[in-house]
Amino acid sequence: MNIADIRKSYEKAELNEHASHADPLQQFGQWLTEAINAEIPEPNAMTLATVGSNLRPSTRVVLIKGYDERGIVWYTNYESQKGLDLAGNPYAALQFHWVELERVVRIEGLVEKVSAEESDDYFHTRPLDSRIGAWASPQSQVIPDRTLLVANAARFGAKFLLNPPRPPHWGGYRLKPDNWQFWQGRKSRLHDRLRYRLEDGAWVRERLAP
Repeated sequence: MNIADIRKSYEKAELNEHASHADPLQQFGQWLTEAINAEIPEPNAMTLATVGSNLRPSTRVVLIKGYDERGIVWYTNYESQKGLDLAGNPYAALQFHWVELERVVRIEGLVEKVSAEESDDYFHTRPLDSRIGAWASPQSQVIPDRTLLVANAARFGAKFLLNPPRPPHWGGYRLKPDNWQFWQGRKSRLHDRLRYRLEDGAWVRERLAP
């Protein structure tokens, strides 16, 4: 099969400016709820794009852990590549792709760390293995082999037993959106694409050509 010949006709739904929410957060909440209810695989997975000091962009998949009027939250190692990127350039982009619903949501904005209290509260809800893993993995660093991770996990497991504290290098980020885009696949590649941009503290909704 020639990869250039792979095509799909998108015909499941539509998105128009009259039926969509005026507030992008409400529109996002509706679509996320529909993705969860549709039982698609990992509806909470999102691609995070950052730009490093060398001006090269990079992406990775992370999991949304909360959202409200303040922004979109995820948790990670602050010393990872994405953490270093955000320390130098605090602007980032997120993307959700719900293939089964033929939908994409893109979000851009400024990123900040959540409070230590928020990070502590979430950390202590994680499974024990995940809490130990936050200590065991020097994320994004070169390691000789998997043995190092296993040894680190055993060492920190013996040290902290059932109550590991949150590592100082691990916690949450919150992206504060100033630009949203909602994409709904449509037939003949005439897709629906709505953008919400922040202007003088209010959201402006407009249709973009696909």
